[in-house]
Amino acid sequence: MKGGNYFEESEAAKGKMSGLLGSSTCSGPGETSGPRSPLVTKLREPLTEARFQQLFGVAERESELPTERGGPRLCRLWRRRARTCSGPGVWRLLLARLPPLRWLPRYRLRAWLLGDAVAGVTVGVVHVPQGMAFALLTSVPPVFGLYTSFFPVLIYSLLGTGRHLSTGTFAVLSLMTGSAVEGLVPEPLARNLSGAEREQLDAQRVGVAAALAFGSGALMLGMFALQLGALSTFLSEPVVKALTSGAALHVLVSQLPSLLGLSLPRQMGCFSLFKTLAAVVTALPQGSAAELTISALSLALLVPVKELNVRFRHRLPTPIPGEVVMVLLASVLCFTSSLDTRYNVQIVGLLPGGFPQPHLPNLAELPRILADSLPIALVTFAVSVSLASIYADKYGYNIDANQELLAHGISNLASSLFSCFPNSATLATTSLLVDAGGNTQLAGLFSCIVVLLVLLWLGPFFYYLPKAVLACINISSMRQMFFQMQELPQLWHISRADFAVWMVTWVAVVTLNVDLGLAVGVVFSMMMVVCRTQRVKCLALGLAEGTELYRPVGESSKLLQVPGLCILSYPTPLYFGTRGQFRRVLEQQLGLGGGKQAAKPDGLPDTVGEPVRVVILDFSGVAFADAAGAREVAQLASRCQDAGIYLLLAQCNASVLETLTRVGLLDRVTPDQLFVSVQDAAAHALAKLEQTGPKICTVWV
Repeated sequence: MKGGNYFEESEAAKGKMSGLLGSSTCSGPGETSGPRSPLVTKLREPLTEARFQQLFGVAERESELPTERGGPRLCRLWRRRARTCSGPGVWRLLLARLPPLRWLPRYRLRAWLLGDAVAGVTVGVVHVPQGMAFALLTSVPPVFGLYTSFFPVLIYSLLGTGRHLSTGTFAVLSLMTGSAVEGLVPEPLARNLSGAEREQLDAQRVGVAAALAFGSGALMLGMFALQLGALSTFLSEPVVKALTSGAALHVLVSQLPSLLGLSLPRQMGCFSLFKTLAAVVTALPQGSAAELTISALSLALLVPVKELNVRFRHRLPTPIPGEVVMVLLASVLCFTSSLDTRYNVQIVGLLPGGFPQPHLPNLAELPRILADSLPIALVTFAVSVSLASIYADKYGYNIDANQELLAHGISNLASSLFSCFPNSATLATTSLLVDAGGNTQLAGLFSCIVVLLVLLWLGPFFYYLPKAVLACINISSMRQMFFQMQELPQLWHISRADFAVWMVTWVAVVTLNVDLGLAVGVVFSMMMVVCRTQRVKCLALGLAEGTELYRPVGESSKLLQVPGLCILSYPTPLYFGTRGQFRRVLEQQLGLGGGKQAAKPDGLPDTVGEPVRVVILDFSGVAFADAAGAREVAQLASRCQDAGIYLLLAQCNASVLETLTRVGLLDRVTPDQLFVSVQDAAAHALAKLEQTGPKICTVWV
């Protein structure tokens, strides 16, 4: 016990505490003047829950007509729909579902237009090589990366709420899609395919990739219909960052064959990263010296340019377009040196002009791709909402998670009609858009214009672009994801639990694959939450002298307690996972287990000099209680009654109190034992102790 103990008789204690706290007269109904108790600053009558409702009433609820079929909930939904169908309701619906109707009337033309134009063009210029590079990662021809850099960006600009978000091709999704595509449409064993056979294989893979976009978009629209935007909270920041960082390592390893000029099948399933590394090492003697040279020169240019853009982003008017410079230089070098014919360097080839004819993806593929569409939809939503929230907090506006589901759902579903593969917000281009001065979704329209020019007129200029350069662009774009590991020391310092979630997710993503790693990360983070609720300590409270504040007795040496009175705080939800701990702690503290009080656990020091006669349970930290937890409280009330202990409950929220009532708590306690605060319960408890015992002693702990 901290600070030593000493006991004083009631009258001497009251005199001492009166000097410390000052005297006060009772102002509540039925109270008389007199010095206040040392443990209660008594300014009014103690309020029970029932008395509080008598004095202040309860919140009025909408009238519930039992004669209406379907019950009151259905009636409220019907009335809400009726209000929505009115003229003002339709306009509010349009404002909610078409964000430009909100921000366009307030658009500051002179202040924002130039920044949006410059940022949009800058991002569009990067979209072109990056889109083609991520198309190869998806195992489809490069032109489909350009389609995916156009249609989704256009749709999100009209429906999205993230003003600084840049959407399009994303390396993690491309990797996940490519794995699914090659699993469903594998490379034939005879790898020397004719031109017609190669076109047929590409067409099948494009169909599967579009079906994945359709399936993931449909899933997100279903989530929007169910208003499941809150699901983003289950994908915590450590999970998302570990997922993207681990996936970046997968991207790096998957691009090694292209960097070295090796023609290797993509490894599938668990441990695919290590299988790919083993295959690359085995086939290394067959590598192409020409493509290795191109890759080395490309990385030697791209990596320093990325560093310069990061270090001098505040001084540069616009970031240096290193990808565009590299694409132009490599194309000119390959054309003038005939690298494709002399050294068999793989090139992009002809990019078809215009757009493909819109058509539904092969719906027969949907049952096969459903298992792959779900993790793609979850990653799309998690990354996009997390990234949008970061910049929304930074620039002082709000995003709507459910509207983001709608925007990305329509974006994926509609763009799949034009043979696009799954898309989402992207880390690299979003950061680039912000650094270039973007202010609103209008920047996305300028980005679309750049991609449109390439699709309509500039496509032939990329004919001689080596695919090795696209692989280098893929790797260099992973820079930001790799550097997320620099945050680990700080995360260890802030929260060991979050650090554990980060590491477990990253190891699972790297050793298994992205899909399973995501599942492991989500399950482990949920388990950590459950385990942390089970490790919360039940705390004994004491009064801070001269105040009405009750604090844990282990936090200070100047807290007051009364022998025979035990005030306990249980700051965690009371459900099936914590009911056992709740029972054990209360048995130890109140001596309900074996007839006498056992040794107290940590956080519950022995501060009483006699057996407990009154116990107050502070339920202010109990956010919810399920049936099992509520029954545990009811059983505790019965056991306290049998042991001669007077049980009081303080500060239960409405939902917890309702659950306790439904399991029959009021059959074991009276409404006079339910109080609105610990202070009110303590005042009632002291009066009870004065009636049942000859002396009251204060304890300094």
